Amino acid sequence: MAKPRRYTILDVFADRPLAGNPLAVVLDADGLDDAAMQAIAREFNLSETVFVLPAADTRHRAAMRIFTPARELPFAGHPTVGTAVLLALLDRAKGASAEAFGLEQKIGIVPCVSEPKGERLGRARFRLPRLPKIWGEGVSVDNAARALGLTPAEIGFGRHLPSRHSAGVAFDLVPVASLDTIGRARPTAAFMETFGDSDHPAAYVYTAETVEAGSRFHARMFAHGVAIFEDPATGSAAAAFAGALMQFEALGDGTHDIIIEQGYEMGRPSLIALQLVIEQGALAFAEIGGDAVIVAEGTLYA
Repeated sequence: MAKPRRYTILDVFADRPLAGNPLAVVLDADGLDDAAMQAIAREFNLSETVFVLPAADTRHRAAMRIFTPARELPFAGHPTVGTAVLLALLDRAKGASAEAFGLEQKIGIVPCVSEPKGERLGRARFRLPRLPKIWGEGVSVDNAARALGLTPAEIGFGRHLPSRHSAGVAFDLVPVASLDTIGRARPTAAFMETFGDSDHPAAYVYTAETVEAGSRFHARMFAHGVAIFEDPATGSAAAAFAGALMQFEALGDGTHDIIIEQGYEMGRPSLIALQLVIEQGALAFAEIGGDAVIVAEGTLYA
């Protein structure tokens, strides 16, 4: 028999409603099987839906499962930030004040820190549970250009060339010359031929030209599910992008704070904070953070 289950909609990587990346979080997910979770994710039809469950280990705040409308993901960035903010806001409303906690995901335990900034707004950051690794040779400049409707001369800048990295979810990373170039990028019929040999075919396109003065990179993310679509803010891609920065940027030891802007072409401006800590020339750890704001709450019956 269907029972009432609370849900919340948040906009993540934004400090105001109707920006950033929307996320659905189902808070009372006990008793839902995989098929039901997948059906609910299709019903919301957002890029990801989170189902919050009791943690297997009581030292952790909660367990969470992440579904797109088509499949389950082992890890994703904007669901982690949004869920961490929501749980911190709920805890504060109950008089609790813990800001640091672990969230159990398929990829493992994700350490989070979350700070409420108002009744419906908060900020969270999490440490990557898996550091980025190269998962294959980057596609050729010619193939990347053909797949995105650009010319080969518009692919790459500085030392950056197409690469492939994964921090739990695999991405093709494609640097382009300018904001004008990235604004004209469009997936073509060659998209799947070029990027289709991973479990989650996706191209994260980026440039060093930015809209905001405080940003370091401007990005767009195209993925292929039922149809090719664009994502307004992709934390798991930013996690993989840390690998490209280690590969192509001359980053010295120390802490590097990098703001990535995304979603501007969609009218959903998003700001993702990526922090890299490098020790003895190697990436020691990385964190992703950002704001999230509650935009709607309700009850579903399932």
